[in-house]
Amino acid sequence: MLSAKSLFQEIIDNDESYRLFCSIAASGEAQGGWENARIAALVPESRRGLAPKITRHGADEDKHGRIFTALLKKRGLTACDVPPDVDYTMLLEGQGIGLPHDLLRGERQLSEQDIVTYLAHSRVTEQRASEQMEQLRKLFPVDHELGRAVKMISQDEDNHLAYCHEELLALAREGHGREIQRILRESAHAEIKVYRDVSLAVMANMGRILGWSRPKAMLLAAGIHAMYLYERAGGWRRMVSLKMPERRNALGGPATSAAEFA
Repeated sequence: MLSAKSLFQEIIDNDESYRLFCSIAASGEAQGGWENARIAALVPESRRGLAPKITRHGADEDKHGRIFTALLKKRGLTACDVPPDVDYTMLLEGQGIGLPHDLLRGERQLSEQDIVTYLAHSRVTEQRASEQMEQLRKLFPVDHELGRAVKMISQDEDNHLAYCHEELLALAREGHGREIQRILRESAHAEIKVYRDVSLAVMANMGRILGWSRPKAMLLAAGIHAMYLYERAGGWRRMVSLKMPERRNALGGPATSAAEFA
């Protein structure tokens, strides 16, 4: 019987599919680390108080990238090139979502509007990250090497999501509420399409590596399309709501280490 557990077990049991899985994850996290580091460096004076939290966010993402790289090394593997059609971050940028890399590569100070855009975009993508890590936590126990890594990353992603909620609510109280909701909706609608396309591309790559039959590949693709239809019909709304999190000031301290994965 095809299940999420059996599917992921098949992927991690094969060196080449595991290599692709970890390479995609490491690349995405490294991109997130770079983006947050640049945003922290370019924060406008009016929002300098956010810089340490953005820096912490970036440090967490860098740590996650190192964890996935370490998981590869423990299997005697090296990272592979990530196909463009599974590059979630760059595909979102291609949809005009988030802050463009050309802007982040420059030295011009960001505007307050840029910070609103960054936090709203992050609120949407961190929702996805938090949910994905929670799913993986259910699939792999903490006594499994991947399970230990996922638990650590999942806790960080939950902190990132809490941070986005808290900071966006503060900005809304300052009068940015309508703009925040507009960006959240635009980001969510773009994200669900990109996530569908990336999921299909990842499954196609995994299918080629693992030699999946056509019926199996079609069944998995149908599941991805069904998820997209659910999200388009209303599931996207979970990505745009804002509420004060239980974890206040979630990024108020230094990043935690991941010594066991070094």
